[in-house]
Amino acid sequence: MTEIYSSVEHLSVVMTTKPVVDGSGVTSSSSGGFDFYFECAVVVIGLVGTAANALILYGLVASKQHKKLVLIANQNALDLFSCLFLAITYAVKLCNIQLTGWLGYWLCMLILDYNLLWCITMGSIINLPIITVERYVKIVHSSWRKKRVKKWMIYSVAAFSWIFGIVYSNVLTFSTSAVIDGVCYGQMFYVSRSAKIAHGIWSFMTCYVVVLSIFIFCYWRILVVIRRQASIMAGHSAAAGSSTSQTLSNQIQSNLMTLD
Repeated sequence: MTEIYSSVEHLSVVMTTKPVVDGSGVTSSSSGGFDFYFECAVVVIGLVGTAANALILYGLVASKQHKKLVLIANQNALDLFSCLFLAITYAVKLCNIQLTGWLGYWLCMLILDYNLLWCITMGSIINLPIITVERYVKIVHSSWRKKRVKKWMIYSVAAFSWIFGIVYSNVLTFSTSAVIDGVCYGQMFYVSRSAKIAHGIWSFMTCYVVVLSIFIFCYWRILVVIRRQASIMAGHSAAAGSSTSQTLSNQIQSNLMTLD
């Protein structure tokens, strides 16, 4: 615990140091200007992404395709809220609000610590491999899917992506973040260094290794099945074409014999 408290004191001194401001009120550090324009750009990107995903989701709902493509519509909804919370987070950062009292605490825990953003982002990361597995089962094991997979299962896994993201992000944020001297320190205060390393390894394995492995395996199997089906269809087409040619040839010969 002494290690945690000493690191908190050190971070408090470092993070609360402000760049030098001249008499005109303009920050003398060039990094301040870059950060400002970067945050403005992120807000614009978030708003554009929100509008684009809202348009796509509206199209799915208007065409009633959201009932057939539940996981795709769920992914669009997750991406919509991810972009929205991205814009909100960086808009609040631009305001440079002094974090005091309960308002400062909740601003840190929900927005400045990227908690709301990560709630939805983690859900999106979970939903993508779910879509992949659903496509894999539908194409590679189509007969099994028709017998075993029910509508409630699809809705359950769609809801799971939201629940998992919200629970995971909130547990991590509220257990490792704090407001000290008006500064928000996000995900810095782990129980021990080993816990921090273990969480980093778990996050990397879950968000990258496992997800990429699912993508590679499922889409490789889908590609194999599609190519096999294409070759079978090509064989049937060739056989049908040969049979048709033979029939036409026999009919022409029969007509010629009749003329003779």
